[in-house]
Amino acid sequence: MTVPETQVRPAFADVQTIYSRAALPDPYPLYQRARQHGEVVALPEWNAAAVFGHDEASQVLRSPAALSGQQLGEEFGGGQTEDGQPGLPEALKLLAPMMLFHNGPSHARLRGLVSAAFTPRVVAEQEELVRSLVRECLAGVGEGPFDVVDKLAIPLPVGVITGMLGLSKADEQQFRDWTQSVAELLGGVDNSPELMARIEQDAREMRSYFRGLADDLRARPQPGLLSALAAAEDEEGRLSSDELLANAVLLLAAGHETTSNLIGRGVLELHRQAGAWNSLLELPEIGNAVADELLRFTSPVQFTGRTLGAPLELGGQVYPAGTRMLLMLAAANRDARTFADPDRLDFSRPNAARHLAFASGPHYCLGASLARLETRVVFGELSRYPQLRVPQQPLHYRPNLTLRGLSRLTVELGPRA
Repeated sequence: MTVPETQVRPAFADVQTIYSRAALPDPYPLYQRARQHGEVVALPEWNAAAVFGHDEASQVLRSPAALSGQQLGEEFGGGQTEDGQPGLPEALKLLAPMMLFHNGPSHARLRGLVSAAFTPRVVAEQEELVRSLVRECLAGVGEGPFDVVDKLAIPLPVGVITGMLGLSKADEQQFRDWTQSVAELLGGVDNSPELMARIEQDAREMRSYFRGLADDLRARPQPGLLSALAAAEDEEGRLSSDELLANAVLLLAAGHETTSNLIGRGVLELHRQAGAWNSLLELPEIGNAVADELLRFTSPVQFTGRTLGAPLELGGQVYPAGTRMLLMLAAANRDARTFADPDRLDFSRPNAARHLAFASGPHYCLGASLARLETRVVFGELSRYPQLRVPQQPLHYRPNLTLRGLSRLTVELGPRA
């Protein structure tokens, strides 16, 4: 189907704005403006379609025709080896073995091996660790103003996932910096030569740190998820050193970037909406319903993408193989056709768990249960400070369109109840 030129140009301009710095302060009005062109917007200029509707995005995510990571090589291009010959950049070598960028049997193999170590029991056993880390963070700030991003939202999930993996606490800051590079690589708006050079250096350091670690852990098993990942085996064998590195880094990055962004923006939104904080305080317990509503509302991962490996009918139009599907998860999570009064936090919302913050289908977030656990514990502990307030202040967001989060947020904790 050919879209008339009079429809294409404004639609393309509106979608293009979503991928610009103009979206950093508040992308939601931009989503709303773009979706006026339809829940699925054809973009022949990009050989793509932007998907804003919840049901439509869910259909793509669940479709066997929708492939993840097909643009990886094109996006990062070629590089040079250490002797100056053409080769893959270090960043691409790091990303390529991640299960995030695999499909079909290779994805099933990688996910199966990681899942064998990252079990529900392993996650459930982290509750006391999470609670102790939250209390430690809050005990160190007193009742006065503090930056909730720097003092809680970042150190908590970093501490949890490094502790789970069995990594040295002394290396925690180093891993925090490394995974920040991964996050910028996956969703930043800055592609300057200086940034790309730093990312390349960090990728090189990560690969050096983990080189040989798989063999060491198999020879001398240690407590923690990383050793369990090294030992996991199926009929096709174990994870290679590069696969172990890539998927450990994926767990590190996904395990702290999204939760960090959720905590900061969750605290902000609870105090932006009249009555939302008091509604949280009145709950008999902070359960998964709270976690899911905060995830739906804040959408720590704003959008993702798939490439069609076969034709797919969506919204009454057939999109051919090769079409890139731009899935606006944050817009889908505020689709009024699925969520009543979608711009309001409602902890009694009966279908909050239908959100797409963890995607859906074969690439459904492996760490969803950990994110829910951390969210429950964090906001449960914060509710013990009923006078917590967020004073008026300029808001600054990190330059990352995909993983949207505050760079700082001043909060006044007040006395504990």
